Amino acid sequence: MSLTSSKRDQAEEAMRRSWFPVARLVDLDKPVAATLLGVKLVVYRDGSGQVVVQSRRCPHRGGDLSIGEVHPASIACPYHGWEFASSDGACSRVPSLADQSRIPPKARIRTYPAVSRFGHVWTVLEEPVGPMYDPEEWQDADLVWLAADPIDSPVGVGVTIENFRDVAHFPFVHKVSMGPTPEVVEALDVKRDGVDVWMYRPLNAGTGEWANDGDCMMKYHCIAPGLASITYEYQKYGVRVVAGFPSPVSYEHVKIFWGVANAADYSGASLAENLRVEEMVYLEDVPIVENLDPREIPWDAEVEEFSVPADMFTLNYRRCFLELMRRTRESVDAG
Repeated sequence: MSLTSSKRDQAEEAMRRSWFPVARLVDLDKPVAATLLGVKLVVYRDGSGQVVVQSRRCPHRGGDLSIGEVHPASIACPYHGWEFASSDGACSRVPSLADQSRIPPKARIRTYPAVSRFGHVWTVLEEPVGPMYDPEEWQDADLVWLAADPIDSPVGVGVTIENFRDVAHFPFVHKVSMGPTPEVVEALDVKRDGVDVWMYRPLNAGTGEWANDGDCMMKYHCIAPGLASITYEYQKYGVRVVAGFPSPVSYEHVKIFWGVANAADYSGASLAENLRVEEMVYLEDVPIVENLDPREIPWDAEVEEFSVPADMFTLNYRRCFLELMRRTRESVDAG
């Protein structure tokens, strides 16, 4: 990657080497179509239960494998029935051939890594620059996840993460879900390490949907480029989580995969109820965020922006993303 390439190009390259969700696990009773940074994918569970992410286009005549048939160890194109192995994408059967040894030797579809985590299937388009997300605060929490309906949003990953983690918009956008909240933002307790940024903030239950839950400590955590979470620690109930994983359909268009989780011993509201309340928050954001200009963080300073102390968390997220770009550049240059 050239040192003179634009920051936008560097951001996109970093995302090609980062993990993103492409489907919910609960939807894999049949193949699922996905698009990640313009790359068309099919996600499915083969007959052995293995979760698979592969190219969606059949290399014979362009059939769409996401409407194909899953076999014990392959997926078949709906157009001519060509089968491709779930293990490595090699063509394993051509029904029109009497002699299967004559299968074109180069006929195959690309197979991508597939990781099942947080109720979703994750993949990466190129050699990853970092490991799959595994936030330390969740590792011993024995979390039970519920994946929400994804939300389509015509903005980029960075803008989406910043919205999820911005606290100054609460009094203006979340009047229903949160009730009246102070407009003045206190000094934020933020720390950053590499591509991770954390913020610790007490929640006053207020008069919104959370009023009956009582106060708690919110532990915000973002990992560049695409994980944003809040881990709620209630004295009354225990630990619950909401997390967003915006996945870039293209550079300025995301599909927001997200979900909620309760610790196994959480004694508060059910997963379904927590999802209902958190979805209210998400849907309040949508009409505001989809009209932002520009539609992604202006990495190349193409527009002028001004910041104040209330932006401390999102500014540190940008530093995380820049660090990810640096690591990606070094990885690519090292070859």
